[in-house]
Amino acid sequence: MTSPEPRVGILGGTFDPIHLGHLAAGEAACTALGLTEVLVIPSHHPPHRRIEPEASGYHRFAMVALALADRPRFLVSDVELRATSWSYTSVTLRRLHQAAFDALQLFFITGADAFAEIATWNDYPAILDLAHFAVVSRPGHPVSALPDRLPTLRDRMIMRQAAGNGDACGRADRTRIWLVDARTPDVSSTEVRRCAGAGQPLAGLVPAPVEQYIERHQLYR
Repeated sequence: MTSPEPRVGILGGTFDPIHLGHLAAGEAACTALGLTEVLVIPSHHPPHRRIEPEASGYHRFAMVALALADRPRFLVSDVELRATSWSYTSVTLRRLHQAAFDALQLFFITGADAFAEIATWNDYPAILDLAHFAVVSRPGHPVSALPDRLPTLRDRMIMRQAAGNGDACGRADRTRIWLVDARTPDVSSTEVRRCAGAGQPLAGLVPAPVEQYIERHQLYR
């Protein structure tokens, strides 16, 4: 019997720091689309953020690794931290193609708020052919609004429930935009940094090991 073809989620971001909203989006996509693993990729030079991250790449990688310790399907990757150029999603996806993943095996996970601006992303619209996009609802940004907001992409969109049967999506004949309707916490890295800077507890915002790491290293103070 042959093993099932892998479905690899890609969850990228600055992760300055990683928080429960990031993890909830990854878990929702994983369940809805039957992903076999999720690569969590901290960016080196995020192109949408011209100011350097407050925490170093070393600290951000460490915090992601701690956050994933109890999630066996989630793996941290340093593919962007090892690069010296801007961390463009299209470049990272092409690097993964060179590592033997094809576009139909990859599912780039992003929030509905970010995907609504997809036309501003580097290498658009070609980027949509480099991987499936798993777009997850964010507070105030339901995926149900995207077909009307992005009418030219409507025919590529397929709605999925977070609790759905991921195996039912099968292998598509082309890359798709999977709209994952899920509830995710209303958390931002900006809020976490503000709370950490004020010496406030971070419970309910980040995993406990990440909170302990931030406190131990006095990050964002």
